Parts: sequence; structure tokens; C-alpha cells
Amino acid sequence: MVSSLITGAPGWIGSRLVQALQADPASPRLRCLVLPEVPAAALPAGDGVEVVRGDLRDPAATQAFCRGAEGATLFHCAGLIHPARFTRDLDAVNVAGTRHLLTAAEAAGVRRAVVLSSNSPLGVNPSREHRFDEQSPYHPSMTYGRSKMLMEQATHEVQARGRLETVILRPMWFYGPGQPERQTTFFRMIRRGGAPIIGDGGNLRSLTYVDSLCQALRLAGRQPAANGQTYWIADERPYSMNEIIGTVERLMETEFGLTVAHRRLRLPVLASAVAGWCDAGLQSLGLYHQKIHVLSEMDKTIACSIDKARRELGYAPEVELEEGLRRSLAWCVAQGIAL
Repeated sequence: MVSSLITGAPGWIGSRLVQALQADPASPRLRCLVLPEVPAAALPAGDGVEVVRGDLRDPAATQAFCRGAEGATLFHCAGLIHPARFTRDLDAVNVAGTRHLLTAAEAAGVRRAVVLSSNSPLGVNPSREHRFDEQSPYHPSMTYGRSKMLMEQATHEVQARGRLETVILRPMWFYGPGQPERQTTFFRMIRRGGAPIIGDGGNLRSLTYVDSLCQALRLAGRQPAANGQTYWIADERPYSMNEIIGTVERLMETEFGLTVAHRRLRLPVLASAVAGWCDAGLQSLGLYHQKIHVLSEMDKTIACSIDKARRELGYAPEVELEEGLRRSLAWCVAQGIAL
């Protein structure tokens, strides 16, 4: 009998979660929903892992994925962050796809759905001292933030019907082994002296080490008191952009023997503002440009409190910035990825 359903493998978080669940004797049977075009070599593998090919945007595919999974826990890690070109894809995947999935899970008798959201439905902190908590109001950041807000609201609607338990997790900027190309590009920019610092670099970002997020996902799947709740998930404390970039530089140089430029691409705050205006203009036309969007947020503080997750889930992140980045860089080296 299926114990866990996972979307988002072989993506970054989905894959790490599958590995964590495979190591847990209480999760003997896993089923993963994988896009039809994913090559066979990239599929989740191992004893007790079943792969179902399908797309969240197809209701029939989500029904097939959930069929026969009565009493299972669904971990919904799939989602679109950076669309290739059109913002409409965000709603198609994050909103409509989540609705299809939760409706199918409800009909199949799945016990609980743990839904991975984002910090983006809340936007950016009004000051460097401010921390988001679970009482903070929605103030979505652009189209992606709106899509994740609507996804959360769709989850609340399912919860209110009382046939499927739900938990929403809001992780922050991910880091750690298994990273996608965009994170490796950031490392390369730091090494070569091209990492942008906008303003003084003292703005704060909460980060979430990937295996800490997997811990939170598993706790949310089994903690009875989590039913119907929302939790922020991150490391113990936020980090300044200066600290993040400086830590990568130091580790590259002292532990991995890499030559580092020790430079920053220093830009005025106006650069972020201009990027924000361009981003808003493009997105109003239904278009998306990843680099412009990222630049628009580089001087912002986006930080949260994890007190509720600690108190109610027993969430206890053990890895902080230096060790997490060390493991991430070591993974790159082990994979033969040039930095």
C-alpha cells in the first residue's frame, strides 16, 4: 500500500525528500508524479518507489497518481518559480495544478496533504528589523507571489471541506546539495567577482537548508496538531547578503583551493528600483525575465520567524550557513561541476 505521494521529483526538493523517506522504515512505499518528458536516467529509483508519469495541469493525470492511495500522505513539492517566458504558466502550474491535485487526493481518501508554498505571497519585509510570522498579511510579490497566494487559498478551501487534512509550509531561499543551475551560476559569479551587492549589502535574507526543509516536511506530515496550519521554515537566523557572499568566497578559497576575485559588483539602490519597474512592466504584459526579477529583489530584506514551527512541529534546523554552503560546494565538486 502506498504510504507517501510526492510531486516535484526529480526536482531539487522532491528528490531530497524521496531520499529522506527511503531511509525511513515508516515510509515503505513511495509514489512520485513525474513529467512525461523527464528522461529515464533522472527518475527517482530504489526499492518501493513507483513512478507515475503525468502533469499537474492534467486532471486525469492527478487522479491516476492518487488512485489507491487511501490513508497516504501527499507531499506537494512541485511548482513553477521562474517561467521560461510567460507568467500565465505560473497560474497553470501553481494554482490550477494544485487544485487538480488536491481534488484528486480528496476523492482518493488521502489522509493529509503537505503543500509547499513560498515567502512570495507576503512580499518583502517593510524594514530590516521586521520578521514575517504566521499572522502577517498577504502582500504578494509580482505574479509568482500571487500564484502562491492563490495556491494557499485553494488549500484552505479544501481544508474547510473537512475530507483532506492540509498543512502549508513557507520555506525561504533554498540552498544545499543537489542545487539547480541557477544556484551554481550564483557561486560562479561570486568566485569571479560579479555577484551584485545593491546598496550596503546589509539587507537580510532567511535561507532554508534543503535537508532542514525535508525535516519540516516529514514533521508536517505526521504531527496531528499541524492539521490546518501554516508554518514558516528557515534556518535559525537570517543572513546579510554580505555574509552570504563572504562565506562562499572564504570556503571556496580556504577549503576547496579555488582562486577567488574578492570583488563585488556594487550597484546603487536605484538599480534595484529600475529592475523592479521593468519587472512590473513586463509582468503586466504577461512576460517574465528571470535576471531582471532577481535583481529587483537583491536589496530587499526577506526574513521570517520560525518560532511557530519550532513550537508546534518540533522543527529544529541543525545546519546553518557555513556548513550548508560547505556541503553545497562539496556536492558540486563531487559531481564534477565547474565553479
